[in-house]
Amino acid sequence: MPQEILFFAPIWGNTSSFDTFISNALEVGFDGVEMALLGTDSEIECQLELLESKNLKLIAQQWLTAFDADFETHKKTMIKVLTEACRYKPLKINTQTGKDFYDFEQNVELIETAEDIAAKSGVEIVHEIHRSRFNAHPKLLLPYLAKFPTLKLTADFSHWCCVCESLLEDQSEMINSIIPFIRHTHARVGYSQGPQVNDFLAKENELALLQHLSWWDKIVDNLISETSGPVTFTPEFGPAPYMPCLPHTLMPVVCQWQQNVEMMRLLKARYQLN
Repeated sequence: MPQEILFFAPIWGNTSSFDTFISNALEVGFDGVEMALLGTDSEIECQLELLESKNLKLIAQQWLTAFDADFETHKKTMIKVLTEACRYKPLKINTQTGKDFYDFEQNVELIETAEDIAAKSGVEIVHEIHRSRFNAHPKLLLPYLAKFPTLKLTADFSHWCCVCESLLEDQSEMINSIIPFIRHTHARVGYSQGPQVNDFLAKENELALLQHLSWWDKIVDNLISETSGPVTFTPEFGPAPYMPCLPHTLMPVVCQWQQNVEMMRLLKARYQLN
């Protein structure tokens, strides 16, 4: 494949120092990191200087609105986080936008606000498919795509598997209509009863893995044919409670970091990357 495909290490779940996290990401072959820009200006600048010195790229995150049920507070938080993130010129910003219980006009206002920030800053902003957000269900998303024909999305179909209690086999036409809007992918495998399988390499999860791979193949094919920039993936298996745990001890059943590394390796092999 001639087009560049980049893989980003998720900081979600990291419990080590930032320096150690970066060293681990470099050691296994990630091209960058995906993270929220939290802390003081000087702390953020130190982190970004380290990324630049290691030739690692950045996808910034906006998820603080997850804690804002009130619409005006939600909008204010989103504007603040997106505007501040744009100052640092990341490759793109992944945002969790809106609520599934906001009305259509409210979510439209939030999307328009994010699109205005993207246009003024020149930074690509992508809206993550996520439970409880404006795009919490495939059918719920369609009116927004009609309203915003150039809307950019982050694919995380694991959420829809959980919400729809299926591998979306009965919604393939709808999923295919959404794929042209995808500009970034969170590579996590969900299933009919949750957003994350216990081990994506386990035999019992083969069907779920194959379904997600089929979606990701279509996304890659579309991006290579329609865009000139890099194709981006963030393997995003999460810690507990996303990661299934043993009862009583709450010990994770597998290593979160290793799941993300193995997913990156699988996709590099699948798309014939070194």
